Amino acid sequence: MKSKRTSQLKSHPSFTIRLIVILTLIFSAVLETLPAETGEGPSGGALSIAVAAGDLDRVKGLVDGGADLTDRDLNGLTVFQLSTLHGHGKVVNFLATRRADRTEPMPSGVLLADRLIQRIVKPHSPGVAVLVSRDGKILFTKGYGLANRETKRMTLPDTKFRIGSVTKQFTAAAILKLQEQGKLNVNDALSKHLPGLPRGDEVTLRHLLTHTSGAPSYTGKPDFTDKVTSPIKPEALIDSFKNDPFKFKPGERFSYSNTGYFLLGHIVARVSGKSLGAFLRSEFFQPLGMNDTGVYRNEAPPNGEALGYSYDDGGLTQKLTKALGFSSGGDTIKRAIDWDMSWAGGAGALYSTVGDLHRWNEALFTGKVLSPSSLESALTSGKTADDEETGYGFGLKFATHRGLKVIGHGGGLHGFMSRVNRYPDANLTVVVLANVSPPAPEAVPGPLAKTIGEFFLWRDMPPRETFEVDASVTEDDLNDFVGRYDFGKAVMTVMQQENKLFAKPTGQRAAELFPKSKDEFFLKGIEAKVTFVRDDEDRVIQMVLHQNGQVKKASRLDEQKVVKVDPEILKTYVGKYDYGQAVLTITVEENRIFAHVTGQPRHEIFPKSQNAFFWKVAQAEVSFLKGKDGKIDKAHHRQNGREFDAPRLE
Repeated sequence: MKSKRTSQLKSHPSFTIRLIVILTLIFSAVLETLPAETGEGPSGGALSIAVAAGDLDRVKGLVDGGADLTDRDLNGLTVFQLSTLHGHGKVVNFLATRRADRTEPMPSGVLLADRLIQRIVKPHSPGVAVLVSRDGKILFTKGYGLANRETKRMTLPDTKFRIGSVTKQFTAAAILKLQEQGKLNVNDALSKHLPGLPRGDEVTLRHLLTHTSGAPSYTGKPDFTDKVTSPIKPEALIDSFKNDPFKFKPGERFSYSNTGYFLLGHIVARVSGKSLGAFLRSEFFQPLGMNDTGVYRNEAPPNGEALGYSYDDGGLTQKLTKALGFSSGGDTIKRAIDWDMSWAGGAGALYSTVGDLHRWNEALFTGKVLSPSSLESALTSGKTADDEETGYGFGLKFATHRGLKVIGHGGGLHGFMSRVNRYPDANLTVVVLANVSPPAPEAVPGPLAKTIGEFFLWRDMPPRETFEVDASVTEDDLNDFVGRYDFGKAVMTVMQQENKLFAKPTGQRAAELFPKSKDEFFLKGIEAKVTFVRDDEDRVIQMVLHQNGQVKKASRLDEQKVVKVDPEILKTYVGKYDYGQAVLTITVEENRIFAHVTGQPRHEIFPKSQNAFFWKVAQAEVSFLKGKDGKIDKAHHRQNGREFDAPRLE
């Protein structure tokens, strides 16, 4: 029974039966490139691992301890080749003084990429297709594994994959093309093209293009996967999310939203008088010879397509979940949830091949798709209300890789992952498409594309900065930084253990921070560093993360005092609470209380009073309130300036 559900929800306009998501993984780049553990691993022996990570302190320790200088990584590279390839200049110089072999020539980028992918994608596994081009010339393209495991059909360069959010740059280009035709303007209010939507007069097309609208992503709803296999009309899908409360005021900050791009795709159809697929085909695909690209239609799938797979409760997934501190078992590959792509629209409904995506990238960056002013708009970062750049233009993300600019986008849905990267200063394109999600840890298309890019561009890349640990930083110094830091979507917990400092983002395993100086730290094996900011009284008040050319700032949270609550009182809160489109489940184990929101991990919550509790992994609190009968009849949730009542379920 849902006691007083309707009246209570209506009394809270800030909620309107929409779950406020508590936990979201942050720093995906850190997640994708966590350094290997010591010992045997993806990079071979311990010395190869340390060399690949640029860990000069460990390299010195291993070599001085008698490590074999003839050690090779699993791709056959010597330690000197590894340090040269990855640009660890100080490691190169150290190995030279220890007479490591410097005579063996570096293998070509083609050979390195082929060796790597052959090792990580087995012939019977779901497939990966790869393409690398430079100055418009294809240097390397090949398929690995199986496009269809049932028929044993191999993955080839012309295999068609669903590309997910790589679609967004095509939708953005369509909007810009319509602007060139005088049919709309990116500064138009949303209401001009889709009347009747809440806040439609405040939201502009530019907000939608740059993910600064504040509209939550409809694909994040807990019940999304329950519906996504059945077809839906665009109008019905828009009706399903149009009343969801905004996460912030339009233009205030950045939050990735599939909702915005679905709306943009629908606007393309309304303004052009054609379907999104027909407009893309006439304006882009046919003129560019992209004959293997289109909007995916489940009722008429393209010939030669890859089927989507997933790993069931383990196998290769087990390696990833173990690295993140979770557990899993089993080893079964199964067909993934088969989206009806009517749910994706302009946010992710396209299929393509590595060859067609190469054609697109060459045409886009050589001015054959858009006018110079339109292209400049697409390649200009959006900004938040406080004038910070978001690192996202129109359907394209911006980053750096060893000093070189990278422009691109990734995509992912059940069974498929994709990545298209462009190094504009080197005119190099890397495309990686996979038909399994999640894939093997080394075969995640984003990091894999970066690795392949480095294979071909290492000579053009400046050396990496190699840090050495500042031994003068004491245990007392490290204590200054212990605490929690709010990145908005999640919390970074900094802790000290055995005179070492660790940082743990929500949902990820902890990574050690090594002192470069008193307030500056670096991570080994990751192109990232952390700076702590102090106030006038020398108290640490902020963490600044520098990674992939982006800067993220997080204010330090005041630590809340944990009080003691009688276990018998805790038991009175056990039960389920109606969060509208999800359920909060409260359990008690060994006198500790835990909260589990549908579709999210379970976490311990901590008492700040006898009936109020807080999460340490997010800026969120929940209180348990009694009804007239003296029994707990609802929970009250507070997060990010919003709050709502959640009736207790029987």
